[in-house]
Amino acid sequence: MNKDSGTSFGGIYRYYVLIMLMLTFMFNIADRLVMSILIEDIKAEFLLSDTQIGLLAGTAFTVFYLLLGIPAGRLADRTNRKNMVAISLSLWSLMSALCGAALGFWTLLLARLGVGVGEAGGGPPSVSIITDYFAPHELSRAMGIFAVGAVLGPVLGYAAGGLIAEAYGWRWTFVILGVPGILLGVILYLTVREPNRGRYFQQAAQKAEADKAADTQEPFMTTMRSLWTNNIFVRVVLANSFTNIPSFAFAIWLAPTLMRNFDVSSGEVGVYLGAVLFIGGVPAMILGGFLADFLAKKNPKWRPWYCALAVMMTAPFWTFCLLADSLEMTLALYICGYILLVSTQGAAISMVQSSVLPTERGTASSISSLSINLLGYGIGPALIGVMSDNWADDYGSMSLNYAVISLAVVSLAMATFLFWWTGKAVNAEPAADPVPA
Repeated sequence: MNKDSGTSFGGIYRYYVLIMLMLTFMFNIADRLVMSILIEDIKAEFLLSDTQIGLLAGTAFTVFYLLLGIPAGRLADRTNRKNMVAISLSLWSLMSALCGAALGFWTLLLARLGVGVGEAGGGPPSVSIITDYFAPHELSRAMGIFAVGAVLGPVLGYAAGGLIAEAYGWRWTFVILGVPGILLGVILYLTVREPNRGRYFQQAAQKAEADKAADTQEPFMTTMRSLWTNNIFVRVVLANSFTNIPSFAFAIWLAPTLMRNFDVSSGEVGVYLGAVLFIGGVPAMILGGFLADFLAKKNPKWRPWYCALAVMMTAPFWTFCLLADSLEMTLALYICGYILLVSTQGAAISMVQSSVLPTERGTASSISSLSINLLGYGIGPALIGVMSDNWADDYGSMSLNYAVISLAVVSLAMATFLFWWTGKAVNAEPAADPVPA
């Protein structure tokens, strides 16, 4: 690990690091979700069913992500994290570009598997780095800014992807969106510096122990037992996983739903969704993190309570948006629910990171990502595809709408309960002042 990274890495530079990691997250999401805007073109060329599309859009990406997620998190807890992010970003961007050379279902499936291999190594080290650049009392807002990448990614994938696809076709769309990620990986490698692990630790009484353990990783089973018995970690991971099931379902299936229901082109849908996500998502991510930090000053339980309220309020907006009879109403209702849902992500990520030891953060992040991707990508899209195919004879083009609604309502109800349950495990006393390294 790089030892020359001390407490001097503060001020403006840490925000440069944060922006670089946010852009990495943006390409992470864009490379996953560009498939959404291309679904109808790929489906027509390769004569695929919704079930096969669900496998390509979600399950294919998830297979190796699940296999490599925890090893990647363990590696992030013991190696140079910024190098790991740079290499992973370049790898998944290359594999995304190679999707454009697919000859059919199976070759496209293999390329999507490669995207999952690369992305498994991006998230855990990124959030671990941020946790060592920002003190606990400002971590929710930092994670909120980082999570803006989850908004800009779909904007890039939808708007740019839709316009590029109309101009050059779906194959060149993968290539044109993949190459910039490779270049960003090189810039990140050359300009981002590795911070010392455990620079901040919430509990002063454990600071000496944290310093001693900062460079010493516990055995795998010891770490897993520690995380499994950590009530806050377990509950917030489950809650955020169920929160992201409908989020990913809409991210993948909303574009083809609009094309089928309202007879609009991929370019039009891309621009509409890109504008909606940017206008609503960016301020929601940032302000949600600030609001969670503000409420938590009075009572830390407000972090999970805020998430529970926002998730619960999302459900009616997202249910009725897929039942609306106009494109304008669909987009208006969708953005209301989207603002509420994404505003929870800064608080959710910060709760995961602040509830574990410094040497557990990469592993904790990988487990969180593993759970989110297993439910949100691995199971959700394919399940929706199966339901849509099975209900097509009865409901026609609305079968996809009903499939998304069914999964969203159940998932949001579970997420609301789990965030409330997380609050039961949080100490009611305000958090202690941060202990500087």
